[in-house]
Amino acid sequence: MATNNKIYEAPSPPTISVDPTTPPPPLKLTDVQQKMYDEVLQHFSKEDYKLPEEESAALKEEEKFWLSSECLLRFLRAVKWASARAAIKRLEGTLKWRREFGLYELITASHVEPEALTGKMVIWGYDIDQRPALYLRPSKQNTEESVRQVHFVVWALERLTELMGPGVETLALMIDFADRAKNPSIGQARTVLNILQTHYPERLGRGLVVNVPFLINAFFKLITPFIDPLTRPKVRFNPDCLGERLFEPAQLFSEWKGDAHFEYEHEKYWGPLVRMCAERRERLWEKWRALGAKVGIREWDVKGAIELEDRTAVSVAGTTQDGGTIPEVASGEQGAADTL
Repeated sequence: MATNNKIYEAPSPPTISVDPTTPPPPLKLTDVQQKMYDEVLQHFSKEDYKLPEEESAALKEEEKFWLSSECLLRFLRAVKWASARAAIKRLEGTLKWRREFGLYELITASHVEPEALTGKMVIWGYDIDQRPALYLRPSKQNTEESVRQVHFVVWALERLTELMGPGVETLALMIDFADRAKNPSIGQARTVLNILQTHYPERLGRGLVVNVPFLINAFFKLITPFIDPLTRPKVRFNPDCLGERLFEPAQLFSEWKGDAHFEYEHEKYWGPLVRMCAERRERLWEKWRALGAKVGIREWDVKGAIELEDRTAVSVAGTTQDGGTIPEVASGEQGAADTL
């Protein structure tokens, strides 16, 4: 039953039941795919590897962390398994872009916080497949178009990847054009789409759009030619999120007919979100280092180690405060990953 209790903070990642011996389908390869993957992995794992045309050419620790097994596979799928060389070229292009765009130094929580003051973009909740959801509410736009707005999108994408559990590689994008929302310019829309499709391939699980007025509908028609053909079917307008079992009621905003009466108050939302993501990131780094701190470590193993650790802690605790057991959900995203 829905309640009117106000919610101000983002929920913690859901507990996902993990069997470490049974990796999800995207990690299971044919012989041809395995050979191609091994070639990409070997390329970036060389002790003397240098990123082409870069003054500081050796890979940084952050870049080795980013070059997970799943990351290499996402880029191989993005080039449709054309060749290892094609995937390597795209990966090296993204490695350079991440440096140039400022992911490791410039794009911090404090840098993008002015964009977050009104709640125009909110990380909150998880869909039925345990994908973290990103809500865009253009009516709450509070700044003029600038590169910092794009930085904010990239910052959010990085946080969403941290909040994904084992076996989950994609996100749910939720766009609500209610209250006379202002659409971005074609130029900025193309910039963001290019970043998403080029540097975050296979990251969109579903894109849901509601309250689309005529002008916004026309805007979407204008930018559709710039959207990857494999991405277009994932974008749906005015879906019935509960009726179609896309979300559980408690994990969906009330504006989307869910039970979550979320109210954005910056001081109550921002700090806890930043801390939760920072703590999650530290745990990911700790497990990654324990597994060897090298290129090609599986996100499945890193995030699975955290899930198993948390499950052990729950087992020791025994039960919740009210005496009930803490529920788990089966690992989501067991099908082939989607391409953005």
